[in-house]
Amino acid sequence: MNLPARNSLLGKIVVSTSIAITLLLAVAGWFVRDVTRTVLSDNLRHEIQGSLRAYESLWQARAETLRSVSLALSNMSDVRRAFQTNDRATIQDTAAEFWSRIGESSAPHASGSVFLVTDPQGEVIASLGGNIPNKGKFAVVRDAASRFPAQSDGFSLENGNLFELVVTPVYVQTQAGSGLLNVLVAGFPVDQQVARELKDRTGGSDFIFLSGGLPVASTLDDAQTRPIANQYRRGSGVQDIELPGHEFAVLGTTLRNLDGAPAGDLLILHNFDSIRRDLNALQTRLFLIWVAAVLSGIAVSVLLARRILQPIRQLDQAAALIARESYGAQVPVEGDDELARLARTFNTMSGSIQSARTELIRRERMFTIGQLSSSIVHDLRNPLASIYGGAEMMMDGDLSPELLQRLAGNIYRSSRVINEMLQELVDVSRGRIQSPETCRLEEIVDAAVEILQPAAAEHAVTINASIDPAIELPLERARVERVFLNLISNAIEAMPSGGLISISAVRNGNGILVEVNDTGPGIPDEVRTRLFQPFVTSGKNGLGLGLALSRQTLLDHGGDLWVENNAGGGARFRLRLPA
Repeated sequence: MNLPARNSLLGKIVVSTSIAITLLLAVAGWFVRDVTRTVLSDNLRHEIQGSLRAYESLWQARAETLRSVSLALSNMSDVRRAFQTNDRATIQDTAAEFWSRIGESSAPHASGSVFLVTDPQGEVIASLGGNIPNKGKFAVVRDAASRFPAQSDGFSLENGNLFELVVTPVYVQTQAGSGLLNVLVAGFPVDQQVARELKDRTGGSDFIFLSGGLPVASTLDDAQTRPIANQYRRGSGVQDIELPGHEFAVLGTTLRNLDGAPAGDLLILHNFDSIRRDLNALQTRLFLIWVAAVLSGIAVSVLLARRILQPIRQLDQAAALIARESYGAQVPVEGDDELARLARTFNTMSGSIQSARTELIRRERMFTIGQLSSSIVHDLRNPLASIYGGAEMMMDGDLSPELLQRLAGNIYRSSRVINEMLQELVDVSRGRIQSPETCRLEEIVDAAVEILQPAAAEHAVTINASIDPAIELPLERARVERVFLNLISNAIEAMPSGGLISISAVRNGNGILVEVNDTGPGIPDEVRTRLFQPFVTSGKNGLGLGLALSRQTLLDHGGDLWVENNAGGGARFRLRLPA
């Protein structure tokens, strides 16, 4: 497929369409990618929140089991009787027996689970399992005492390990009322096993348990766990935490102790790596779709634009033919849309132009014939008047031989002028020129002056010609003489009440500059610029064909003819001839 030139109408349509398609698809791709990322991120946050709910449900179930088991033990009469003995060994043996018996059937007897019996002040009497102190006073009993006889549960950091604990008081009825015998403390540690169990039961979310800002259990490796713990800030919303090459969505929940104060944090994490992979794959597919759509859009726009612009191209070709004066150009008309109506209008216009041109040519020809006839009659009038006057004088009386010779010479020269003028018209119309010959400029000017001397005398016009006899030029003698005849006769006609005509010539560089000055009224400004066009005249008889032919004669010789107004009045014609 050949793409059009950019500066053509088709090129502009294709370029603009391509830019529009590219931008539209780029915006659409960005929107799809952004929406997809938003949807995936929202789904990820929903999964994290779902994992939090699953954790809370699982954790509540485990805590409820601990509370039920501890409450069952506290209500057993055998346990109470053993506790009433105040014998440490009896209490420890009895507690171990019942904890083992009940735990096998209902308790989450995970590795590391703990069970303690303390006195009301928190002094440890018996300690079973787990890395938990078995001597001294246990602080959680003191923290839970304010809520006795109700059970209390919460998290507690013991010996560097985080535990979920349930504290249950054991009472006995006496004559004075209920009396607190001992306290049962049951729980399990928050360790790697608990974290992995949570991950398995919550759909694959990762977990990190923090206490004092430090990780105590995690499903991630230590290289990721510690930076996440350092960047995490306690809050209620989902946080985005970035590590080199990884990005995590993190939702935290506060772990509280038996007093309700924060004892640590649980972080639920989802890795953005899967989302990033999905987005990269989506971006690759969108790019391929974008490239295919742009190329397809360009191809379709080129085909459609070519089809749409075909009538315009035909109009352009037809208009070019009309510009080359081929006024019969027509364009095909197809359909009835705007372009078809434009084509019909163009065809009508073309036909109208052709008809009008034919009529205009016919009228111009008739007008030109009339103007040419009038101009020829005007230009022939002076020599014919000389022939007529001389012939009349020869017929009227007895003339001396000298006068007869003079009249015969005038008749000969006037006849020659008529013949040369007619031949010049024929040559100009046919584009023919004669071979130049070396002539003295003075002789050519004197010949023209001699012919027009009678007319000048009749109008009281004086002609002064001052030409250097040494000036010789290669000229068509008859045509150049005709130029001076035309300029002098126009000057005589412009001064009916008398005046002066002066003719001079000087060398100017590689040519000769001739000036023909008169003392007449000059040339009007509105005529001067058109003076050398055919049929332009200014206040004289005839229709101005002579000056047009005169300038053409100078141009054919490699010179020129132009006009200026004298500062003191009158006209000044300048002729430039090559030396």
